[in-house]
Amino acid sequence: MRKFRTDLHIHTLLSPCGDLEMSPVNIVSLASKSGLDIIGITDHNSTRQCELVWKLARNSDLTVIAGCEMTTKEEVHCLGLFEDFDALHVFQNFIDQHLIFIPNNTSLLGYQLVVDEEEKIVEEIENYLGSSLNVSIEEVEQKVHELCGIFIPAHIDRPRNSLYSQLGFFPPELKVDALQISKLSDEKSIREKYQISRDISLVKFSDAHYPVDLGKTYTYFEMENPSFIEIRKALHREDGRQSIIP
Repeated sequence: MRKFRTDLHIHTLLSPCGDLEMSPVNIVSLASKSGLDIIGITDHNSTRQCELVWKLARNSDLTVIAGCEMTTKEEVHCLGLFEDFDALHVFQNFIDQHLIFIPNNTSLLGYQLVVDEEEKIVEEIENYLGSSLNVSIEEVEQKVHELCGIFIPAHIDRPRNSLYSQLGFFPPELKVDALQISKLSDEKSIREKYQISRDISLVKFSDAHYPVDLGKTYTYFEMENPSFIEIRKALHREDGRQSIIP
């Protein structure tokens, strides 16, 4: 087994709250320099910048997992990660069908930019990506798993936009692959506070919106290789794989 330094929650400048320096080129460069082995691109309610980050990293030692951070009807933030771009494109269509339309106000909410490998702007998204979907957390989870994706409720211990802040409990029918806790949280105290079963893996990722945060928060994944299948096995502690918060 090998140990891979992994951060599966990173925003590009496409997210309205993402810094304009979080371009795909800069993310790949900074992730490599910070010692990360695997990163996940998870913009708010959009997957449109994932493929470029993957292309920029494919000839390096950095593995890129494509996904997004969805906001459910209950305003719970959740990560969806996918093995291939076919599944990713299907999920993007799902988002486009269900994202509540609110025009983006750049002066209040920030820019939402898609750029190319030369960092030239190719598109500006008009619909505010921080809006909610009109479907429940259960429906989002089911769609992610229908596409053989990985579903992780994000920063579950935060006072807003988290599983417990918005719902107050863990829905018994919800199928999660892991739960993400905030960077300053302690795994033991979070398990005790929310009575989280040992069968569920807890992970820490950066939720980076600014270059300075990239590489500072991560989880070690012990597995054979840096692949999507191995990541899933590590989250479910299968065949000797595991995830470890340092």
